[in-house]
Formats: sequence, structure tokens, C-alpha cells
Amino acid sequence: MTSRTEAGETTRRAAMAKARESRRPSRLGSQAGAAAKPDRVFDDDAGFPGLLARVMQQARSAPDLPSTVQILLTLDGHVPADVSLRALRLTEECALQALFGVSWRDVEEPGGHLAEPAEPAEPGEPSAFVGELGLTHGGRLVVRVPSQGPLATEEQLVDGALRVPWSAQALAEYTALIGRERLRRVESVAACREWLAVAGGRGRDDLLEQLKSAALRTAPFVLYQEEKRYTNFRERNTLTGKTLWPGHPDCALSSLQGIPLDLWSDSDVVVVVCLTLLVRSVGFARIEEANGTQLTLDHVGELLERTRRMYEGVPGGHTVAPAASYRVEDLNTLAVALRERRQELTGTVQLYREIHGPLMHKIERTAGPREETARRLEGELCARLTERLPLRGATFEELTAGLQAAHGWLAGPHGGFTTGLESLVYETVAAAVEVFEADFAMSRGMRSLPQLITALRDQDWTRITKWDLPHFFCCVVAAPEARRYFGDSAAQLADAAWSMSARMQYNSWHFIAGNLPKVPEVEARDYFAPPSIPDIAYYSDQHHHGHVAARVRFSIRSPQPVEVLGRTFNGFIDLRLLRCEGRPFDEQDLLTAHRASAFVAKATSLMAALAAAGQSAEVTAFDTAWHAATIAVD
Repeated sequence: MTSRTEAGETTRRAAMAKARESRRPSRLGSQAGAAAKPDRVFDDDAGFPGLLARVMQQARSAPDLPSTVQILLTLDGHVPADVSLRALRLTEECALQALFGVSWRDVEEPGGHLAEPAEPAEPGEPSAFVGELGLTHGGRLVVRVPSQGPLATEEQLVDGALRVPWSAQALAEYTALIGRERLRRVESVAACREWLAVAGGRGRDDLLEQLKSAALRTAPFVLYQEEKRYTNFRERNTLTGKTLWPGHPDCALSSLQGIPLDLWSDSDVVVVVCLTLLVRSVGFARIEEANGTQLTLDHVGELLERTRRMYEGVPGGHTVAPAASYRVEDLNTLAVALRERRQELTGTVQLYREIHGPLMHKIERTAGPREETARRLEGELCARLTERLPLRGATFEELTAGLQAAHGWLAGPHGGFTTGLESLVYETVAAAVEVFEADFAMSRGMRSLPQLITALRDQDWTRITKWDLPHFFCCVVAAPEARRYFGDSAAQLADAAWSMSARMQYNSWHFIAGNLPKVPEVEARDYFAPPSIPDIAYYSDQHHHGHVAARVRFSIRSPQPVEVLGRTFNGFIDLRLLRCEGRPFDEQDLLTAHRASAFVAKATSLMAALAAAGQSAEVTAFDTAWHAATIAVD
């Protein structure tokens, strides 16, 4: 007879043995860490390094210098030119304008393109100076100007530098431009110092605390202020983030606290003011709209003005006046007004962001009306869902109305799943793969709504913050044809889907704490501010190792709020679509995907209401074995 102690020990040993098994579908049941070689070995030129190498190769083979400049500014068509132009230091900005007649001021709207630059000198004209062009490992165009040494002695360049002859006329124009712009910079720095001085020591420390929180709770960004780089991204951190804990002495913001303003560098003064203006205009997310650029009052002023014009294009609401000037006080007034105006736009127009992956740059947009393409896509999605779910309707409004009228089936078995919610999530994701012609689609959420409800009733914030990845799920569906990107192997395709699922579980874990009261145990937990608007990403297969491995080139992300026990959880679920190659997604795709994800979010809120009333609401599907069984089939 087996004793209770022996049985318990046997159970623990079995659990530990299970925990040591690989969760990768291609090795399901085998011991973790026992593979003969790593599953993912990246070439040295994988992702961003490979793109930069190809860009420099194209730049060297361009027929003329103006074409070379365009290739370097756009990373050969992978980012908008105006983003790279805003990354130029003062001397570089003046040099490109004098040599090629290009400036960020010539671009009317974010993501716009520049006219072809002019030749810097007539053929055969003697050079007054020979400068250089280069591309840094961070993807920034750099320019050697008079009195500066070779670029290779100052920058980490991709494949060296290119020689650029300067005509006497270009040199004279540069001299005039740099003199004027240096004076503007002196005035700008003085204005920023004056504004910070008025704030006082305690006020400045409060600003720094807010900006440290922004750096900690915001996705990776890289910003410049002349020679200095400010970033929370990976090993190059100079701000609070994954590498530097809050208060770390190497954090550029932490190191300013308690320091007299007179001892702040000019760059630090300008950065603190510019970041404050960006945050006041909408919140932490606005910082990412400056990603990859120089932080200056001119750049921030132009960003806010373009945002103002975009918001003013939406009928109704209050009118926001342009800033009287690009002085700090006037930009601050505009920033606050834009925040208020943006709140008016909620429910009136769909806001979203474009993401340009190589430089992680984001641009806020207001979507236009739904067109025939969007209506056709929605019709096809709803047709598939009515075939597979106990719902009727040709639009998501009709499906949602039917769901609200009779949603008890969400808590019972359906379609081979333990709950109807699981069936609804799967069928929506599977339909999205087909209708959008995506390589992958996915949706995430929480496995146990009853556990969340119990914790909310008890106001047990500590319990919620201690939940780990297994408390969340992500259903990933792959198009069978997508195996061509993974060695034509169904097993490798399943591995990619499982990796995506694990990452999305992390995202759910990472966002949920951002919806809780800011008590000490929540603030001590790592989290990002939950996303609230959808986005379209271009060329995302650059920096994120998971994106490189899974070839996430073009994608749509549609986060949605879910109501649980009267509390709104932003970013609780989302629907994601991705393509490894081919046509990028567009605005009409996004508008349709966002309506589909709202349908899933409403179903989740209804399931939460059932759970609050005592119904069982556990999600057990979408684990490793499920992804292996549904994808790794030859």
C-alpha cells in the first residue's frame, strides 16, 4: 500500500519531470535543453544589421550623390525621409540643405516624401572642401562638415564613408545657415532654462520623476540631442528601462535630480522640456512619435502643429488654435489643448499609429471612413463566423447584438472546446487568417476570469501582480502555406506559432498591472502602459529577436478594453495579423480588424459577467499541445 507521503512525493516528482519537458511543439515530451543545437541561430546580418549593409551597398552603387542621399535617408525605402532628416545634428542639417537642398521643413506631413535633391556642384567645378556621408549602426545618416575629422574616428559606420565634394557656393550657404541656426539654438536653450527655472527645484524634480516613469513604462525609444543619445533600449540604455533601474546613477534623468539647474548641460535642459511637452500632449505614448529623431523645440513644435491640423480635420468639438510661437510657454499651451481635444475625438474618429520598424518610429493618424473593401472583408468574416458559431448577422453589430441577447453558451462546451469563449476566439482568429490572407493571426487573454474577479473583490493587487505567464493564453492560427517561410516544415511552423503565443502571454502579463491602482506593490512590478489604439507596422523584422525569427514583416495590432466587475482593463485582449512577405496591410484592413477584435472583447466582457455570477469560465485550450496538434500536421 502506498502511503500518503509517498503518493505526494510521487506527484511532486511527476510535476517536476513535466516542468522539465520542452514546450516546443517539435520536441513535445522531450527534456528541455537537450537539443543538439540551438533552434534559432541568427546570421550576423539578420534583421537590422543586414538591412543597413544592403542600404549601404545600394548607396555606393547609386548613379549620383542625390540618389545616394535619398537611399540613406529612407534606408532604401524602408522609412520616411523626414524621420531621418529630423535625426540630423545642427551642422548636418545645415550641410544637407546647403549641399542638396533637402530639409525636414520641406515635408508637409509625417511620412511624406521629399523632392529629388539637386546636385551639389557642376561637373568639373573645383571643390572648396571634401566632406563625407556615412550610416551609423543605429541607422542614422551622418555628415562630415568643415572643421570636423573623418567620420570613422567619431562614429561606428556601416561599411565606411562616402566622399562628398563641396562647392564654394555650398560652403558659403552652409556658413550662412549654420550661423543663423546656432543663434536659434542659443535662444532655444535659454528659453528652456528660463522655463525650468520658473518651475523651481521641486517642480523640476517632479518633472524628472514623471519622465523616469515614462521611460520605464514605454516601449523602446532612441532620441538624440546633438551629440547625446537618450534611450531605454537594450544594452545602450542611458535612461531608466530594462537595464537601468529607477534611480540608477547612470540614468540621465536620475542624475539630474537635486542638481542646480546651472549645472545641467544644454542637451539635458532641452530634452527634459521637450519630453515634458510630448507627455503633456497625450501621455507617454507620444514619446514614440519622436523616436529616432533629435529632440528640439522646433521638431516638437512641428509635431504638435501637425497633430493639431490632423485633429482639426475631424468635425465637431473645440477648435485648437496654433501656438503663437515655438517658445516653451506657447508650446505647453498647445500640448495641453491637444490632450483635451484628443479626448473629444474618442468615439468620433478612429485613431491609430503607423510603426516604421527599422527606426521604431510611430506616427499618429486619424482613419478615414470605411470603404467597400472594409465592408467586404467584414462580410466575409461574419459569414464564416455564422457558419461556425450560434450567431446570425452580416455585420459585427448584428453578431454582437445576438451575443448580448443570448450569451450563456460562452460558458458551456462548444465546437470541441471546453467553453464557447474559446470556440469564439479560435473561429475569429481562424477566419481572420483566411479573409485577410495573413500568414498568422492571434488573440490573447486571461485563462481564469473567476480568479481575477475574486482578486478584484478582495482588492488583492499583490495577488494579481504575482500571476505569471501560464495565467494567460494566446491562440495562434497559421496559414498552412506559411510553412514555406520555415523550411517547408509543419513542425517548424508550429514552433514559430508557439513562440508567438508565449510572447503574447508575456504581453498580457506586462499590460495587466498598468490597469491597477498605483499602490507600491503594483509600482514595483514591471509593466508597460496598456495600449489603447490599434497600429499598422511596416518592416518589423528588424530589432525584436522574436520578430526576426518569425519573420514578422507587416502586421496589425488591435488592442481592446474589457470590463471586469465594473473595472475597465485596457489592452486586455487584442487581435493581431501578420504577413511574412508580400503586400503590407492598409487602413481598411485595420478598420476591419479593429471591429473584429471589439467583437472578441465584448464576448470576453460578457464571459466575465457570467463568471461574476458564478459560472465556470476557465480557458484550457491554446497551450503547447494544442498548437502542436493544430499546426504540426504534415
